Amino acid sequence: MNKSLLALLFAIVVATVSGFGSPMALSGVNGGSAFVVSQRPQQTRPQLQRTTGASNLQMGSMAKFGIFSPAVYGAKVALGTEKLNKLRGKAISLHSQAIGEFCKWAGAYHLRTRLIKKAKTNGDILGFLV
Repeated sequence: MNKSLLALLFAIVVATVSGFGSPMALSGVNGGSAFVVSQRPQQTRPQLQRTTGASNLQMGSMAKFGIFSPAVYGAKVALGTEKLNKLRGKAISLHSQAIGEFCKWAGAYHLRTRLIKKAKTNGDILGFLV
């Protein structure tokens, strides 16, 4: 019983010590462990995506089903498609104006079109464009 307990304790110690990497896998400037080296922040540049000018945004029947899609379908039944589209257009117009005013206020008017495209993408994800 005593030998088996000692063997179990020895196995736990060996597993714990070698758990941080094998001694052969030394890396780093001063020969430190790979665990310490992996914790350093890495300097990477974000990849810029090139666009051809064509938008990948979806509208109408191609839009995603999101959390607000049932409300939009309900409004379509209650108001009708034509009135819903007018209401939706007015809301999009007011939101685009608010984004433009915010960009003027923040001194970043050059970001206006990016923010409007982002709002359209978010509206699609949330289900406003079904």
